[in-house]
Amino acid sequence: MSLRHRPVAVALAALSALGLLTACGASDAADDIVTPKDGKGAGAAINLGPDQQRVHTAKVDALAAKLPEAVRKRGTLTLGVSTGSAPPLAFYATDDRTLIGAELDLATLVADTLGVKPEFSPVSWENLFVGLDSGKFDGVFSNVTVTEERKDKYDFATYRLDDLAFEAKKGAGWKVAGPADVAGRTIAVSSGTNQEKILVDWSRQNEKAGRKPVDIKYFQNQTDYYLALQSGRIDAYLGPNPTSAYHVASAGQTEVVGRFSGAGAGLQGKIAATTKKGSGLVEAYAAALNHVIENGTYAQVLKRWGLSTEAVTSSEINPPGLPRTKN
Repeated sequence: MSLRHRPVAVALAALSALGLLTACGASDAADDIVTPKDGKGAGAAINLGPDQQRVHTAKVDALAAKLPEAVRKRGTLTLGVSTGSAPPLAFYATDDRTLIGAELDLATLVADTLGVKPEFSPVSWENLFVGLDSGKFDGVFSNVTVTEERKDKYDFATYRLDDLAFEAKKGAGWKVAGPADVAGRTIAVSSGTNQEKILVDWSRQNEKAGRKPVDIKYFQNQTDYYLALQSGRIDAYLGPNPTSAYHVASAGQTEVVGRFSGAGAGLQGKIAATTKKGSGLVEAYAAALNHVIENGTYAQVLKRWGLSTEAVTSSEINPPGLPRTKN
């Protein structure tokens, strides 16, 4: 399978050309550290290098026993992560080879607790689910939102709140509180995501109310969204709040103009470890997540990546998710 990603050096160069990485951040090339000058959002310092010095925790035998026998004997967890993700969730370090980010750190804590080694497999978003369906993956840690439709085929153990953000050029002078605020606007979104579903629904609501629909745009790479923002080709980008918060803090050329639950109105979305339904793994994942929440290593990881505001107090198995799509 061909794995396509834009090398970090190329992506950073493109962003730097527009001042997207230099306005509010300072970089120590020797240590691969990016430090936002304002100290907000992504935290005091972000390590982008391959030597991550990840937070680890000890094995808990009673929790490891919850794993299916075949997985225990194998001693590994094969976990899918999306190559379409971006800082601080899952992305390539400055060596363009090493996968790093909050999702991998949390998955590592789960593997530590269960006494197995995590083996990460980077694939495109749609192939995360192909991998689960075929049994190639023991699980996915890749910003997957719990939805009622997905619960038909997959089991979920939650580990983070799911918030979305509209990111606009700094000083845009408008805020997004609901569908009416994006009527007639040009908004970019990633195809096949829950944020796309929400934006399409908002556009339909606008049309029914006699307002202009949303002009929805799609781009192939994360960098392209930010280039389009700076050039004025789009009014905003709707994506995961962690990515927007990180970019706002480290670049200084954009701002969050609206933040919403990834499950839509009336329900707080949840991000979850995802596994094939009936695989026997979800109970082990939830137990391990609750253990690291209790021992504090979970909080250390979220703080490290500036995601403390998205912490959950416990891991839930298959909670209410984003409602089914109406035909």
